[in-house]
Amino acid sequence: MLDYSLAHWVAFLTAAVLLNLSPGPDMAFILGHTIKSGTRAGFSAVFGIWTGACIHVLLAAFGLSAILAASALAFSAVKWIGAIYLVWLGIQALRSGGEGGFVKAAGETMHWSRIYRQGVLVSLLNPKVAIFFLAFLPQFVVEGAGPAWLQLAVHGALIIAVAAFIEPPLILAGGRLADLFKRNRKIGLWLDRGLGTLFVALGVRLALTTR
Repeated sequence: MLDYSLAHWVAFLTAAVLLNLSPGPDMAFILGHTIKSGTRAGFSAVFGIWTGACIHVLLAAFGLSAILAASALAFSAVKWIGAIYLVWLGIQALRSGGEGGFVKAAGETMHWSRIYRQGVLVSLLNPKVAIFFLAFLPQFVVEGAGPAWLQLAVHGALIIAVAAFIEPPLILAGGRLADLFKRNRKIGLWLDRGLGTLFVALGVRLALTTR
C-alpha cells in the first residue's frame, strides 16, 4: 500500500516545489495581503488558500472535478464567478482612501477571518486549479500501490505540505515591510491601488482563460 520508488518521490517532490514557487493568483493574493497588512494577514490568506486547495484535492480524488474538465458550461460558470469575485476585490481596494478597503482606520487591518474566507474563495473559484489537480495528480498513480482515490488524496495533500515549507518564509519576509506601510498612510494608499489593480488584472486574466 502506497509503496513507491525513490525515482517516483524525486520526480513528484521536484514538481511540487516548482509548482508552489510558480507565480499565480494564489501567491499574489498571499503576498499582497502580507505586504499590505502584515504577517497575520498573510497567514490568514495562506490558510484560506490551503483550505481551498484541500477541497480541490478531495474533489479530484473522488472524481467530481472531472465535471469541470468535461463540461464547457460548468467550466465557464465557475470561471466567470471567480473572475467577477477577483474584480470585485480589486475595485474595493481601488476605492479605498488608505483607511478602507484592505486597511481600516489607524492601522487596524482587515479581520483575519475575512481574509481567510476570501482566500478560500479565490482558490475554489479558479477552475484551472481543479483541472490542474485532475490532470497532474493521476500521473503519479501507480498500479498496485492502493486505491486510486487514496493515492490521489495523498499526493494532493503532499503538494499542500510542500507549500507549508515554501510560503511561510515568504510571508515572514513580506511582513517586515508591512510595519513601514502601516506608519505611512500615503504608502498604504498607493499599495491599496497596486493591490486593487493586481486583483482586477487577475480577474480579467481568469475571464480570458480557456480550457
